[in-house]
Amino acid sequence: MGGRGVLLAGAPGVPRGNVVILGAGMVGKNAAKIAVGLGAGVTVLDIDHNRLQYLDDIFGGRVKTIASTRFTIREAVQEADLVVGAVLVPGARAPNLVPRGLVGRMLPGSVLVDVAVDQGGCVETIKPTYHSKPTYVVDSVIHYGVANMPGGVPRTSTFALSSAILPYVVELAGMGVKEAVCAHPELAEGVNVVAGRITHPAVAEALGVKPTPLSEVL
Repeated sequence: MGGRGVLLAGAPGVPRGNVVILGAGMVGKNAAKIAVGLGAGVTVLDIDHNRLQYLDDIFGGRVKTIASTRFTIREAVQEADLVVGAVLVPGARAPNLVPRGLVGRMLPGSVLVDVAVDQGGCVETIKPTYHSKPTYVVDSVIHYGVANMPGGVPRTSTFALSSAILPYVVELAGMGVKEAVCAHPELAEGVNVVAGRITHPAVAEALGVKPTPLSEVL
């Protein structure tokens, strides 16, 4: 199907596949867990040393962790069979970590999965796709850009999301928006727009406008 024909676990006498994960947050950690479970060679890059140290601890040396720079990203991505973009800046557009020129230097048939596609993606050549037609090819590299990846496992994702947000829904319904946001700082961090004014700094920056402090509109 146009891929590299590589078994990520390898085989006796045959090298295993190389998985590179950009970002060591929740998505990156779980991508590493799956890749390690498949037997692949896994490299995770991030700018947060504490997150890299955490992954070193929980994976016991089975994952290579590298401080993320333009140079280290370029070196890792060019040798990857699979690259997972797992970079998220809450409320803001994802940074462009894999420019078009770097995509052109990747191994033919390698795969890019950009989980940040919902927020613009961290790969310059990524665009949203759908479960019915999830991939397309640029410079001989297969791109997977499904914008609603949890939709592939709707039962599990629905239960997981519902259990996480239901306590806040109850608080919002019982206390009202203003009181609930004031009582729960984590809710306040999730407020983007109030009465037509953008209150989230990252959203405002992405749109090129000045944010309005939440305290002024609540």
